[in-house]
Amino acid sequence: MSTMQTSHRALSAVDIVAASTADVLLLIGRILLGWIFVRSGWGKIFDIPAYAATFPARGLPSFLAYIAVPAEFFGGIALILGLATRYVVLVMIVFVLVATFSSHRYWEFADAAARRGQDSSFYKNLAMLGGSCSYSLSAQAA
Repeated sequence: MSTMQTSHRALSAVDIVAASTADVLLLIGRILLGWIFVRSGWGKIFDIPAYAATFPARGLPSFLAYIAVPAEFFGGIALILGLATRYVVLVMIVFVLVATFSSHRYWEFADAAARRGQDSSFYKNLAMLGGSCSYSLSAQAA
């Protein structure tokens, strides 16, 4: 853990809190990140063929569903349990990139409500990418 001090004395309490809670916050972040994948993958894992049927409309071959769904669901479980997290996070980054740019192209929607929903999912996924990239660099991910 870094013991770097802030340049402003009034903020030193923030440094102390950050240093003393880093492990707990990384654990909570990892569990929350894993949970979103488990939650999303749960409905798909039991009917992969139905989900695969939606892939051609997204410009993806159907067989990728048989890779994506288990990666999403079991990758989320691995994150929650802390198993090979650095490697799992890398797989999840690829998964989220493909999902984001194939399924959440909000700029293609004319209907305002649909566009808002896809816009929200697109930027949520970008935030998840940021969290995944940050976590992959943490000492806990090693």
